[in-house]
Amino acid sequence: MIYQAFEAQMAVVDLMRPFAAMAATTMRLPWPSFLSKLLRGTAGDLDAFAGLRITARRPAFAIEPVLVGNALVAVTEEVVATTAFATLLRFKKDLAVAQPKVLLVAPMSGHFATLLRATIQTMLIDHDVYVTDWHNIRDVPRGAGCFDLSTYVQEIIHFLHVLGEGTHLMAVCQPAVPALAAAALMAEDDDPALPRSLTLMAGPIDTRINPTTVNKLASEKPIGWFERNLIDRVPAGYTGAGRRVYPGFVQLTAFLSMNLERHKAAFAEMSAALSQGDAPRYAKLQAFYEEYLAVMDLAADFYLETVRLVFQDHALPKGELKISGRTVDPKAIRRLSLLTVEGERDDICGLGQTMAAQDLCTGVRQYRKTHHVQTGVGHYGVFSGRRWTNEIYPFVRDTIAMAS
Repeated sequence: MIYQAFEAQMAVVDLMRPFAAMAATTMRLPWPSFLSKLLRGTAGDLDAFAGLRITARRPAFAIEPVLVGNALVAVTEEVVATTAFATLLRFKKDLAVAQPKVLLVAPMSGHFATLLRATIQTMLIDHDVYVTDWHNIRDVPRGAGCFDLSTYVQEIIHFLHVLGEGTHLMAVCQPAVPALAAAALMAEDDDPALPRSLTLMAGPIDTRINPTTVNKLASEKPIGWFERNLIDRVPAGYTGAGRRVYPGFVQLTAFLSMNLERHKAAFAEMSAALSQGDAPRYAKLQAFYEEYLAVMDLAADFYLETVRLVFQDHALPKGELKISGRTVDPKAIRRLSLLTVEGERDDICGLGQTMAAQDLCTGVRQYRKTHHVQTGVGHYGVFSGRRWTNEIYPFVRDTIAMAS
């Protein structure tokens, strides 16, 4: 019933948007001066409301041309491989010189892979970049089978096989655990497609360390509570009708509530920008919220396993994580370089949680391990923004270059 209630609510809200836009237009007509200022402010509120809506459609990546050396190079999207659950997408550049291949594993945490747009834009300067463009599970037919944590790991391994030897693996946030698991299983198998480097950014390897509010919320209730209260079935009318899912709009609600005052301030800033005719400032905020409000559902099996194994049982650091029936042993990893990155002000993944991978990977020589804590950034600042580009990315670039 979660789905039906949400869709009914959104249907009502969508009916109100055109009226809000028309009212805003009326309020911008030439009114007496004593009313003008008040009406302009209200018009800004109404326009901001009319322009924001939750959607389940993936935004465009819209990657801009990249400056490589002294030349501006166009970027085109190329589908390399497709499974039921993801598309391996390449951001192709027409270059005569080969660059290191990087598989960027996007988080499956309620948003689309386009959340990593800024990460990709920067990485493209020096690398041949591929991304796991996860499909919205509500659009995947039930006949494709279940999607759980083991499936996630196998998808990573499959795409590494598609790309072949010499690929570098980079995981942002949630996929740090499955990426490390994939590397460990491949190392144990002496797989020739084992990545040459593994970069883990702001990921929950061991959430017992400096637990955040997010970690506490995930661990304070039994797993049965999550299943009873947060899981629903995709309703009729969608390709994946009948699938059990953790709806993306529920995850979005949790994200918004965590930083409610910040989002209220941003909405007020959007309204003010519209009232004052500041188009660039409004466009910047609008672009952020168009991305932020685009949500995808998570398969219930994957979501519940992640909550239980990563946040409640801490299975990976305890040596108890099993993928497809096999115990994951990070000590098996030897022939790759390891970089872990954390943000000083990260309120989602606490300091030390990602660095824990360094202690788990005892088989990696010390000179091939690097850890970086970026001062002054929160979670999103680890992989987007000025400090990502200017201060964090050089560590990523150098790790990949030395491992190549």
